[in-house]
Amino acid sequence: MPRDYYEVLGVPRTATDAEIKAAYVKKARENHPDLNPGDKEAEARFKEIQQAYDVLGNPEKRKQYDQFGHAFEQAGAGAGAGGPGGGTWTFRWGSPGPGGFEFGDLEDLFDLEELLGRFRGAPGGAGRGTRRKAPPQEVPINVDFMTMARGGSVDVRIQHPDNGRTETISVRIPPGVDEGAKLRVPGKGAEGGDLHLIVHVLPHPYFRREGQDIHIEVPITIAEAVLGATIDVPAIDKTINVKVPPGTSSGRRLRLRGQGLPSPTGSGRGDQYVELKIVTPPSVDERSRQLIEEFARRNPHNPRANLGWR
Repeated sequence: MPRDYYEVLGVPRTATDAEIKAAYVKKARENHPDLNPGDKEAEARFKEIQQAYDVLGNPEKRKQYDQFGHAFEQAGAGAGAGGPGGGTWTFRWGSPGPGGFEFGDLEDLFDLEELLGRFRGAPGGAGRGTRRKAPPQEVPINVDFMTMARGGSVDVRIQHPDNGRTETISVRIPPGVDEGAKLRVPGKGAEGGDLHLIVHVLPHPYFRREGQDIHIEVPITIAEAVLGATIDVPAIDKTINVKVPPGTSSGRRLRLRGQGLPSPTGSGRGDQYVELKIVTPPSVDERSRQLIEEFARRNPHNPRANLGWR
């Protein structure tokens, strides 16, 4: 039996959406496979955290989970289990959801006069009307950040209402797909209509997206800021050596051209921005303190002198 999702994220059942998201980002960062290479336990915890946020981060799924617990999928609600590189998502036609409809509405897909003609036995009644194509079924899916960035696939599990048969289809995620984008799967919706998958991209522990650009905050030491240094910075496809110029202040941004997200239309890539943050040691020994005091005496500098404060 899976652990309680609120327990996995370490939040109370009364937690707000913002508190749930903050807890997810913190725990995902701590257990991310990139930060814990070879740690199978951390990888398992990361997948469990992703699954918990997939449910609690979705208001409809959370409502169903609060009512039915882990059995909420069998209660008729859509559910998914996300993880790095994609996941499997399950839903049932006719269940409440964005753009959904129930089978009682299918009478609207027929020509009313044709139906009455059939019951009256009117000549030609059976051939006059034609069944209209069912409207598209919209289903939200969660996509891992790196799958969004690099492209990949997500398995979608469909349970058909007519015969209860379950079908799994693989849906391609184009690199750089936008939040809220609709991925059309022809003929896989209710009654042969189209299936529209609404993309929701899960937050990343340290990357942040703005359009096709990627932003990351990177800590540096006082020595690296004053003297300059070459540091390793993660990017979407690889690790990049980045030069920190001497005399760098905290908050300085460095631009890595062409290291952002690819455009879904294929027209180039965005950039990656590295924001440098100077982090001081939590404590220093007596000799280091004396050297810093000497440094301050030898290099008098007031960074607030020209700010015009009163």
